[in-house]
Amino acid sequence: MKLNRKAIALTVAIALSHTAGLQAAQAAMIATDAVAVTSADAQVAARRAQVLETLNRADVAQALIQKGVDMDAARARVASLSDAEVTQLADQLDKAPAGASDILGTIVFIFVLLLITDILGFTKVFPFTRSIR
Repeated sequence: MKLNRKAIALTVAIALSHTAGLQAAQAAMIATDAVAVTSADAQVAARRAQVLETLNRADVAQALIQKGVDMDAARARVASLSDAEVTQLADQLDKAPAGASDILGTIVFIFVLLLITDILGFTKVFPFTRSIR
């Protein structure tokens, strides 16, 4: 029992000695408008970073340089865009089709065209089809 009291007293003393370094937390009310503005600013900053990241991609930079665009001037223009313009540009970049989508559509179109002509008996490209003739 005496040993337990000493152990408890030692534990409490160690715990209290570590609380001396703690600082008190301060809390205050934050207006909803302030939070909304901060959130909107963070979103615009993220969209601006996304546009700059796209500009910094090697293939995009090379294509722009081939068209005579100065990369430093392009970055400066992105930096000078308003928040609405940056958001609109980032949305356009998100919706822009990837380069492979046109090739895939062409391949599918040619496959379907040859399949139909095989079925109609005009060609014999695919061995798994049976002509209607």
